[in-house]
Amino acid sequence: MTVDAPDRVPFKPIDFLSRDVALERRGDGSMVLRSRHALKPYERHIPALLAHWADTAPDRIWLAQRRGPERQWLQLTYAQAKAQVDAITQALLDRGFGPDRPVLILSGNSIEFALLTLAAMQARAPVAPVSPVYSLMSEDHAKLKYVYDLIRPGLVMVQNGAMFAKALRALDLAGVTLVHVEASPPDMASVAFADLVATVPGDAVARSVALIDGKTVGKFLFTSGSTGMPKAVINTQEMMCANVAMGQMSRVRKEGEPPGVMLDWLPWNHTMGGNATLHANLAEGGTTYIDDGRPLPGLFDETLRNLREISPTYFANVPAGYAMLATALEKDDALAQSFFRNLGLLAYGGATLPDDLYRRMQALAVRHTGFRIPFVTGWGSTETAPTATTVHWASERVGLIGLPFPGVELKMVPTGEDGRYELRLRGIIVTPGYHKQPELTAQMFDEEGFYRIGDAGRFVDATDPAQGLVFDGRVVEDFKLTSGTFVLVGTLRSTAVAAASPVLQDALVAGQDRAYVGLLGFPNIAACRQLAGDAAGKLPLAELLRHPAVVACVRDGLVAMNARTRGSSMRVARVLLMTEPPSVDGNELTDKGYINQRAALSRRAALVERLYAEPPAQDVIVIS
Repeated sequence: MTVDAPDRVPFKPIDFLSRDVALERRGDGSMVLRSRHALKPYERHIPALLAHWADTAPDRIWLAQRRGPERQWLQLTYAQAKAQVDAITQALLDRGFGPDRPVLILSGNSIEFALLTLAAMQARAPVAPVSPVYSLMSEDHAKLKYVYDLIRPGLVMVQNGAMFAKALRALDLAGVTLVHVEASPPDMASVAFADLVATVPGDAVARSVALIDGKTVGKFLFTSGSTGMPKAVINTQEMMCANVAMGQMSRVRKEGEPPGVMLDWLPWNHTMGGNATLHANLAEGGTTYIDDGRPLPGLFDETLRNLREISPTYFANVPAGYAMLATALEKDDALAQSFFRNLGLLAYGGATLPDDLYRRMQALAVRHTGFRIPFVTGWGSTETAPTATTVHWASERVGLIGLPFPGVELKMVPTGEDGRYELRLRGIIVTPGYHKQPELTAQMFDEEGFYRIGDAGRFVDATDPAQGLVFDGRVVEDFKLTSGTFVLVGTLRSTAVAAASPVLQDALVAGQDRAYVGLLGFPNIAACRQLAGDAAGKLPLAELLRHPAVVACVRDGLVAMNARTRGSSMRVARVLLMTEPPSVDGNELTDKGYINQRAALSRRAALVERLYAEPPAQDVIVIS
């Protein structure tokens, strides 16, 4: 065993659910893929998970977050959390909250965010967490106002009233209870969160909880997709609880296994963070440390600081985060030892993990644990609570979306391209629809009740479905060149990003009604600085992206890719590396974390013209 050959080292032993699937082939060429495993019983509602652990392990830490000038960890046990959630529930019931009076949360992840979420569920008031971007990074607050008018909440909570004051002034708050945590908004009447916690709970709390059933709306989660304005996706209690149970089934926990520890930054206003991570770790009775870091230059240092103190059992991030993490771990053995000490699983999402990054993380795992660590991922959407398929085995391949969870039916409809299928979903985790948008809800489903998610996929091995599926882009994103050649955007994008790794983090595929394909590339800035020998970050961004080592990495990788492919649809002729990352406000990221090709290409139309200009500009990389 050597670190130089980690692919020959065994994976850390994990008891995964067996890959036992049934494939129904139909006469029209479509197929339905199902797990043969029956879905296990699941809780009636999410607050029941908190109640269970408050009774079973009252002194165990549920949530922790750095607070105060010294940035020390504020910790909350399961028993403390349950007591505070009951108090807040009573405060909501006293103010008349229920199914027709939703609760809107504008702030980022926090202990108070989690407590109010569980309390609103106990009061049967749908909770609607909204991205802070709509409040803090928008000039006209158009999306915030649209969401607010769509939901018409009875309560709005902000972590810091002063920080959100401008956004709050853009809303008509007449008759709405405004709640602040750390600072009251200037010139506005608001209730301190501490006052809600100080409420004495009574019998009304238990009576309200007893009325929760599977159809009770737990959350409205927002997704914009490609339509511009957000849609409020109804998340019922049975959707969320069933999805938690599916995730629990994917890995069999051993008797006496210690509870999980997570360091989590994924935003709880998003389905991945709010459902897949927060709910899942709550269901396991685990501890969640709220990470105020982000996988961005200057912000990732906070994550690294936390990882020097917290040794997670499970760690999830986007590929950009892993790129920064791998670089830090390779330079700091003490940090790496802390990171890998208790680690059992790694997870990624939002984009395909580049092969070289996978190999770097595995080399680090072997060096510090003697094993490779399984990387898992999943696929779904806000409309599926969120995970419909998962990789529940130790795979040596990245880019998979796995197999359907127990209880999920995956319909595969031929797209006309060999081996490529449009994917559709049916099962208990699929939303009943969009809040107050029946016309959009009607368009969601096909004649058999399968949700049209809009994604495409293909089998790893068409003769062996148990090998799983590979994500193959958005069906609506494909286009034709002037030659009439059809470009499969998802396939080309993932192939090109892998070929130009580590420089390309993601890319927009351009070329509709053009003679050839070009890429607008989202660069991995940390990797670019490493290639350029600019660890100190002294080079301006535009100059960094034109550095010969960066350009050579992109050009050489894509030249090699072009040589391996046939036809113009899988060849890239030009690349322009962009200085601006994907914009959430600009609808450039879907709810699943994927790049919204259509919206991003439209928003960056001037860069597309620059990419195809003759003669090519100095910053356009021409691929021979």
